[in-house]
Amino acid sequence: MTIQSADSEPPRSGERISLIPASAALKSTSQLTLQDTEALGLILRGGSVIDWHRLNFESEDQAVAFIRNHELDPERDAKYIEHVKAEAINFLRRTFAFAIPKPVEQSSIVELLMMASGKGHRQLCACTILKTVHIINHMAGRELLFRLPISDRDLFHFVEEKVYRVVGTMLSEGFPITEFVGGRKNLDSTYTKLLSKAEATAAALYDKLRFRIVTRTREDLLPVLEYLTSQIFPFNYVVPGQSTNTIFHFRSYCDAHPHLKKWAPRLQGGLDDTLSPGDNRFSAPGYRVIHFVTDVPLRVPPHIMETSPEGAEGLGPIVYMLCEFQLLDAESEGENEASDASHAAYKERQRAAVARRLRLGARGRESRRPEGTSAGKKLPSE
Repeated sequence: MTIQSADSEPPRSGERISLIPASAALKSTSQLTLQDTEALGLILRGGSVIDWHRLNFESEDQAVAFIRNHELDPERDAKYIEHVKAEAINFLRRTFAFAIPKPVEQSSIVELLMMASGKGHRQLCACTILKTVHIINHMAGRELLFRLPISDRDLFHFVEEKVYRVVGTMLSEGFPITEFVGGRKNLDSTYTKLLSKAEATAAALYDKLRFRIVTRTREDLLPVLEYLTSQIFPFNYVVPGQSTNTIFHFRSYCDAHPHLKKWAPRLQGGLDDTLSPGDNRFSAPGYRVIHFVTDVPLRVPPHIMETSPEGAEGLGPIVYMLCEFQLLDAESEGENEASDASHAAYKERQRAAVARRLRLGARGRESRRPEGTSAGKKLPSE
């Protein structure tokens, strides 16, 4: 097993409070619930929870764990949670004249999660409210981040501390992980990536913080991914449209596992059998990886909250930091590194394209286009 910190400083200790249990068992594939399987499918294809029409929690304990995974405590943070719920209901009534029965309006957030996992009109109402709660809570966390007197450097430390704590626990308990690399993109890599993008300085960089996990076998990937969603980030904050999956044909995988196959007809959004190669033109066609971007919730330490400006108290105690995660198995890792899918080959293709763009601008692309190739299509090598 290898654990590394790439282009990063080691996480430092500080006054941090986490509401997520320090340890939990790794589920086997046969223990994945319908809720787990749907969440994994959403991550693999880069979908949005806003397109769901129901949840599938089986107990209130699962619902409470889901709330705590947002770094929120149903009791300690009850006032903030109730505020967000009320704002969501007011928005739905104000904007869409949405009829919400009193029993639904008066339900707690845990009760709404269970109601959204049930049937009937109340289930529809609860699900609609929770989608809006999801958006309002996320916006509040982003607004709080803008208002707090805290640097990216400190926030990066908080994220690293959280991820290293969870992965450290996984390693100490013998989880099937052969390599873990965590770190920050250095400035030279950031400059190169921006220069390689058509939108250049306006581009959003999702991988300033990135973490890479290699599992022993392909069968370990989904259980490890499920564990990460229960300990580090809620599945609903995975960024839509930013997932790459070139390892799993999800339908075939589920069909090959009788336990997962029984969930297939109930999965929202259908169950396709296609891979999601992403849109990175420098990745080789044979590159095998599960890659996604997610907002990681961080509970702000009390001593920092005390320095927040007036009005920030209504924004809750949570901020979000974007992180990139990569998962692959040891066999895929070996195949990648033995071919033009290696990281070194990827970086060389990217550097060559940036150097060409800096020297020649658009002429560099024109000069590389073979006769008869349409200007609107990328070359296979691009």
